[in-house]
Amino acid sequence: MPRRCHGCHDWAAKTRPTGGREAYDSPVTVPASLALAAGTLVIGAVVGFLLAQARRRQAQRRPTGPTVAELLQRLVSSSNNGVLVLNRFGDMVLHNPRAEALGLVRANQADSRARKAAEQVVETDDPLEIDVSPLEARGRQPEAVLAEVRPLGDGFTVVEAVDHSEAVRLEATRRDFVANVSHELKTPVGAIALLTEAVLDAAEDVDEVRRFGSKILHESTRLGTLVTELIALSRLQGAERLPDLNVVEVDAVVREALGRTKLSAESAEINVTTDAPSGLLVDGDRTLLVTALSNLLENAVAYSPAGSPVSISRRLVDDGVEIAVTDRGIGIAEEDQQRVFERFYRADKARSRATGGTGLGLAIVKHVAANHGGEVRLWSSPGTGSTFTLRIPAHQGPINTEAAKPNAPARADKNPERISRLVATAQESADHGGIT
Repeated sequence: MPRRCHGCHDWAAKTRPTGGREAYDSPVTVPASLALAAGTLVIGAVVGFLLAQARRRQAQRRPTGPTVAELLQRLVSSSNNGVLVLNRFGDMVLHNPRAEALGLVRANQADSRARKAAEQVVETDDPLEIDVSPLEARGRQPEAVLAEVRPLGDGFTVVEAVDHSEAVRLEATRRDFVANVSHELKTPVGAIALLTEAVLDAAEDVDEVRRFGSKILHESTRLGTLVTELIALSRLQGAERLPDLNVVEVDAVVREALGRTKLSAESAEINVTTDAPSGLLVDGDRTLLVTALSNLLENAVAYSPAGSPVSISRRLVDDGVEIAVTDRGIGIAEEDQQRVFERFYRADKARSRATGGTGLGLAIVKHVAANHGGEVRLWSSPGTGSTFTLRIPAHQGPINTEAAKPNAPARADKNPERISRLVATAQESADHGGIT
């Protein structure tokens, strides 16, 4: 057996690096380190996966679209009321476009009345109602604006303005209408009462009774006409629904309107002429159209001197049928032309009373045209005459060629007896020579 060198062994032990063979060859130390590292990775992966899952679930629970703040901003901007938010110093924090339209904000400055009210609300913490109507109302701009100033806390206030202009205008119109109707009804009613007393006083005088009786009849007729036109006007303004529109022959409307005004034209010695039948068709209500055209004819006859002509013409312009009534009467002044379509307005009040007019005829024409999707236009010159043009949209469907022939019966007239009456009426008018 070889001899062991203790010195060499001790030197080797002293010079062996730390973590020598015992450390590298240890069966426990290396797997433990690997297991610890692998465990750490696994735990990190699991935690990351769980965090990702939590974030995903949170994102799924979060609603898509605008935030609450964005929705509130949209709500304020789209509000039909003017909204203005002020701080404790009266400076604007927020306002919407409607606030500018109502005059609550001008030149990027809040209305002084709103600022003063806001200061008071901050001090008292009580809501306050104020009037912020424009000092000068022009045209159709808001003229009656009321606002409520409310505290929001921390020195902030909100001013919410509401436009009441339309309600004010409607109330003014209603008051004017009631006053006008009361005045117009009072005149014939008072006249009938006075004439009746005169009849009673002159009961023994047959001639006086007859004279006063004829005046009573005249005033009664005028009163009945006034009430009838008031009812018609109220229906046209929306009190009742208009009938369904049908295909109407313009020539038939002209013939019937001429028949209605025949007596008054003959009494005034007015010659009414028309152009040739046109065969034009419109969508509308025949009764209303006849009423409108009759009113235009009666108006022309009433304001024309005896022996002067009145004419009716009809034509198709673009997609509308125009029926024009022209007279050679006294004409209408320019300052009155915009108002003659108002209820009870009379350019010549003395002449209107003498002719027995109610002041509603042209208002009815205006509303009939509007309810048919059309319009009525006026050209007039004092001393020369006037032309009223009723324009109604033309019928867009297929047109029966038989209806366009001159002297052809109305397309909707399937009743032979009714056709015979129309022909007889037309022949009678031609025989008299006053209305053609």
